[in-house]
Amino acid sequence: MRDNTQKTIPAVFTDAVLSRAAKLAGDSYRPVWTGASGEESTSESVAHHLEAAAALLEADGWARTYTSTSPVSKVLPAIESMSTKDMVRELLLVVREEVAGTASRTLAVALDHAANGQDGDGDTRYVAFEVLNLLIRALTGHDHASATPWTERLHRTQQDVTALLAAGARFARTYGPGAAGAPHAS
Repeated sequence: MRDNTQKTIPAVFTDAVLSRAAKLAGDSYRPVWTGASGEESTSESVAHHLEAAAALLEADGWARTYTSTSPVSKVLPAIESMSTKDMVRELLLVVREEVAGTASRTLAVALDHAANGQDGDGDTRYVAFEVLNLLIRALTGHDHASATPWTERLHRTQQDVTALLAAGARFARTYGPGAAGAPHAS
């Protein structure tokens, strides 16, 4: 029987996938749970960061890829033909959307935005990416697979991405430093 947290994880992120990812983490030549600061992140802090990123995607939507251009549905005139007033208006709209954080986000942007508040920092973002990459390697069996390109596949959905984030949080709580299933902190 599955508990409530597992209901959101599609069948692809099984206990077996998480176990394979734990083996990959144990075999890694780099410490998985240590960020760029040189300090170890707790399993709970990484899980919280991943859940915060998922909450951002849930609230504002997910974008498969990042683009700095206008949405396809909005056609802008060539810059040369825009008045200064129109250029400033478009620039302010872009800045407002970015600052407000209401634009749909890619996986990477959601993890970055979660690092900018009370939900994480640069280290938990770094470790969160490592965790997600391990899960994708364990899922695909490919040594060089990583989460960002996996989420950018044309057939990927927001549900797939939030399931990956949920699996990452579950992995962190199960195998991270101090977790019962962790063979050792690394």
